[in-house]
Amino acid sequence: MAPKSQRPGETDLRAVLQTVEEPVLGVSIGELAMVREISFSNGTATVVLALVLPPDWSEIELRHRITMALASLPDVARVEIETHFMSDDELARAAMVLKGEPPPDPLRLVDASQAGQSQPRTRSNPFTDSTTRVIAVASGKGGVGKSSVTTNLAIALAQRGKSVAAVDADVWGFSMPRMLGVTHPPALIDDVIVPPGAYGVRLVSMGFFAREDQAVVWRGPMLHKALEQFLTDVHWGNPDYLLVDMPPGTGDVSISIAQFLPRAEVIVVTTPQPAAQKVAQRAAAMAEKVNLAVLGVIENMSWFVGDDGTRYEIFGSGGGEELSTELGVPLLGRVPLVPALREGGDDGRPIVAVDPTSEAALAFTAIAERIDVELAPKRVYRTELKLT
Repeated sequence: MAPKSQRPGETDLRAVLQTVEEPVLGVSIGELAMVREISFSNGTATVVLALVLPPDWSEIELRHRITMALASLPDVARVEIETHFMSDDELARAAMVLKGEPPPDPLRLVDASQAGQSQPRTRSNPFTDSTTRVIAVASGKGGVGKSSVTTNLAIALAQRGKSVAAVDADVWGFSMPRMLGVTHPPALIDDVIVPPGAYGVRLVSMGFFAREDQAVVWRGPMLHKALEQFLTDVHWGNPDYLLVDMPPGTGDVSISIAQFLPRAEVIVVTTPQPAAQKVAQRAAAMAEKVNLAVLGVIENMSWFVGDDGTRYEIFGSGGGEELSTELGVPLLGRVPLVPALREGGDDGRPIVAVDPTSEAALAFTAIAERIDVELAPKRVYRTELKLT
């Protein structure tokens, strides 16, 4: 006679839920203290859940994960989930978990001289000792399609199964939210920013904090602080890639990025004509000045194919190859000029995502493969090994 299955208790149910990850944050719901109550009766497991993000972010997937996890237990025939929003205190605790800080000890002695004084928080840069590969996409001037290259390259890397994040560091000319089709702003968990995403790419941009028709009139210190917050106040997790859409030129932002992301690799975007190629050299010179390695060159708007099938090199030819030769780095690829690429940027439907077999999309896919395989770093970063 088969042994009778054991009726699961609250401890069993909590143990199973401890392993369930919040879909967006990548942290277990146990660590985030999202489970307020759990019970089992007559074959039904009932969970009272405190949501840490707005419902439209991840609730459907989270319900699915919880249901599948609990249904694996014997005698659980049904799962009911009741959701509430976290209180301010619960959000503050969850934020500490996301920042890797221990929850406050209620028994800790406080110096009477400091009682009632708020202590400034020092945030660490999550990319200093990270295994994340940082790629800064730069250009000598505007108008060469740098942002569309960044957007489609990020999606192409995500399609390879990589975890991808992006920072739109073009503070004055932010355009990536529109290009990616991100329709909602970041979420806030206490003082931690959670970036929204689309097509497998998570994004932070000045476009989430200013209207498209609003001018950002900032000088160096304010730009520096904004970029620091984009990196340190955001819950990035540990993505495989962080792509940074740099502003054109070689100003304050470039210097700040080099300071915050000293292991970043630079991709220079140019168009084929010699004038653009000469200007693009300045972006490479900037990288050299701040000790960033140039990974390669991407030539954008290389040709246009007419209705008759003829290839027209509207902006000339050879600029990308000449630049890569002068810099001693590879020409990563050449991207054709196609209306769908521009239209996708305006409509939030990037060509790599919506038409992956098109000529332009295949060019980005090939570039992503070269970066991910052929040009992968030869060094292995081990955060636990440090020279002192």
